[in-house]
Amino acid sequence: MTGGDQQEQRVEEDVLPEPFARVLGDYERHLRAERDLTAHTVRAYVGDVTSLLEHAAALGHTGLGDLQLRTLRSWLAKQQTLGRARTTIARRATAVRVFTAWARRTGRTTDDVGASLGSPKAHRTLPAALSAEQARALLDAAAERADDGSPVGLRDVAVLELLYASGIRVGELSGLDVDDLDRERRVVRVLGKGRKERTVPYGLPADRALGRWLEVGRPALAVSGSGAALFLGARGGRVDQRAVRTLVHARLADVPHAPDMGPHGLRHTAATHLLEGGADLRTVQELLGHASLATTQIYTHVSSERLRSAYRLAHPRA
Repeated sequence: MTGGDQQEQRVEEDVLPEPFARVLGDYERHLRAERDLTAHTVRAYVGDVTSLLEHAAALGHTGLGDLQLRTLRSWLAKQQTLGRARTTIARRATAVRVFTAWARRTGRTTDDVGASLGSPKAHRTLPAALSAEQARALLDAAAERADDGSPVGLRDVAVLELLYASGIRVGELSGLDVDDLDRERRVVRVLGKGRKERTVPYGLPADRALGRWLEVGRPALAVSGSGAALFLGARGGRVDQRAVRTLVHARLADVPHAPDMGPHGLRHTAATHLLEGGADLRTVQELLGHASLATTQIYTHVSSERLRSAYRLAHPRA
């Protein structure tokens, strides 16, 4: 996020007309308490709506009833003149449509003016994916560093193996508890976006790494305040997402010619390798925890050679 985006996302209620400020507070409470969104998502939604309301106030509007479709469109046009990326503008348009729908549903407005608001189609760029050889080199490099049996080294191997084996998000990984692992069935119970729970399998190499971590590494780092957290930081608390990101970047630096990526890149790599290995799109959708299959179709890709092979095998006139 750019500095301009961050500045626009500050909730400066003192510059808003009182009706705008009041409804903004109600909306933020709705997002937190009723929709149970993460703090990051709430900040993004509130920041986008604040930007709109500040724009409306500058045009002389004092309440939600003054909002018109042309007000929303002029606000989006302003984002373009400020040089905002298409993805940012598309996200902000979505945030406003959600807001105006809520305002209509709760009786704060008589019409949903955002329902007809269009937005530029965002270019969905795929993150780089490791090749199978690079993924193997990454895990081998981490295992070599853990040869001294250090608790942190054992944890790092287990973290990387599980990220690549399961494709789970970094936030999902850091939130895992010991009881979320079922090592007999080699599955992990994950609490994903929207507090939706899913069960994700993982392979034997990941299970071996997890076994060493649980038997040797975790007991060495655990303290009275560790609780049930599966992965611990150097001081015994639940591992921080930033520490996992730092780990992924650092270990990838050990792999020649590997692209620099974070945990999200390993998630994309896992999905790509599953598809290239023959997994169907629906299965990958369930593993990744995507609500929509369209998200999975955009997020993953299959080599053109595999597509051609499937076509030759399946089409009667290939």
